[in-house]
Amino acid sequence: MDTRPVPAERLGAQLGAILRAWGMPEPQIADTVEIMLWADLAGIDSHGAAMMPLYAQFRDEGKIVLAPEIRIVRESPTTAVIDGGFGLGHVPGKRAMLLAIAKAKMVGIGAVAVRASNHYGAAGAYAMMAAEEGLIGISTTAVHTPSVVPLWGADPAFGTNPIAFAAPARRNKPFLLDMATSTAAIGKLKLAQLAGRKVPEGWAVDAAGRPVTDPETALRDRRLVALGGTRELGGHKGYGLAMMVEILSSTLPGAQFALLRMARDPGAKHADVGHFFLAMDPAAFRPAGEFEAELDEMIDALRATRPADPERPVLVPGDPEHQERARRLADGIPIPEKLRQALNDIARRSSAEAML
Repeated sequence: MDTRPVPAERLGAQLGAILRAWGMPEPQIADTVEIMLWADLAGIDSHGAAMMPLYAQFRDEGKIVLAPEIRIVRESPTTAVIDGGFGLGHVPGKRAMLLAIAKAKMVGIGAVAVRASNHYGAAGAYAMMAAEEGLIGISTTAVHTPSVVPLWGADPAFGTNPIAFAAPARRNKPFLLDMATSTAAIGKLKLAQLAGRKVPEGWAVDAAGRPVTDPETALRDRRLVALGGTRELGGHKGYGLAMMVEILSSTLPGAQFALLRMARDPGAKHADVGHFFLAMDPAAFRPAGEFEAELDEMIDALRATRPADPERPVLVPGDPEHQERARRLADGIPIPEKLRQALNDIARRSSAEAML
């Protein structure tokens, strides 16, 4: 794949220039770029700069508000609901997790949900915000368009509906689980398309349930497979997790379940995506420091597990993201040539400087 490393600062400047040309307010630009760069630095390439072509499409079609009013519409000492004003989800997502963190520091736990939002980037960015403050963090999100077929179904009903969980240690970097409840995220199909390569069999199917390996076809049909795939391999588990995420992210704050929204109002201008954020203080459950110390012991024990292949040591969830972040901060973020061209084209069409 033809790629070119780009320093994070330059990529951030390019994303910011485009958003500025679109009319997004400066504080919201900073938060949006921060969350997008988190994904690219962590190696979650499908959820960072690679999302800009879709955001440009949303903007061109009037599906997002570029200067939304973001407000708290319901609140208690431990909970809140935020209205995202139908803008991109990065800003209300960050505000929601910061509010959950503040509540957790005060009373031990904070849960904040968001409605009237849109794509919010990588779920792990928000869970890590809590872990970096010494808290346990959880984040989930629904999506704007169904793309995952439920077990024994023929048509998509859910999004990739990710779950992120982060927990702080003391000596080690935080544990971080960031996973889609589908076998693969839709963004990985886009990356395969950009790279001109096929997708693995088992990621997506056609209307008859047959495996699809061409990313163009997979993106057109949008029929990803739930985590596990078949019933025998645990597809019911991925299906159940996807519905759990939908309940937390959509039903709880009063956002719309995409499948029903599209059936009831196919011409709806805005998607009304929902998110969920939870922060918990370990010190509310046991003496300060004990949780982190025992998590360190668990992490160390897992990494010390005898590997089946000596060339592939046992890792802990979060290790790949932490390692990739260090590499990319030093060497730059690898940008496929097709994505570089797409970003420059978006910048020019937006009357912003093309920096890549």
